[in-house]
Amino acid sequence: MSAGHRSAGGYIPVVAAVIARDDRLLLCRRRSGPHLGRLWEFPGGKVEPGEDPRAALARELREELDVHARVGALLAQVFHTYPEKRVWLRFYRCRIAGSPRPIVHERLAWVPFADLARYPAPPPNAVVLAALQR
Repeated sequence: MSAGHRSAGGYIPVVAAVIARDDRLLLCRRRSGPHLGRLWEFPGGKVEPGEDPRAALARELREELDVHARVGALLAQVFHTYPEKRVWLRFYRCRIAGSPRPIVHERLAWVPFADLARYPAPPPNAVVLAALQR
């Protein structure tokens, strides 16, 4: 995605996968860095110009986890402003085929729902976790 790609309102479109197995969610820990370094997040990434969000998420999961994904229903969407950028995050329920491996992340974990609070995460994750508990 080019640095200038923005949605209406100047938000960068981002997609993320909520992948559940056996009452656990897949979380990925970012590598150290200036933006959200070492926080646990749902896997995903930026939507390229002209790309369908669901297709973008399937592509990102191939690139980041080396899995094939079936992207399902939209679970939640969040508009969030960080000091350095504004993002429009869309979280989709997904199913994956294959065993995920951390290609771009430091680590992966299948986290029991009861333990999610122990994993430091970006602020928008709270919206998704609330939607999952409904």
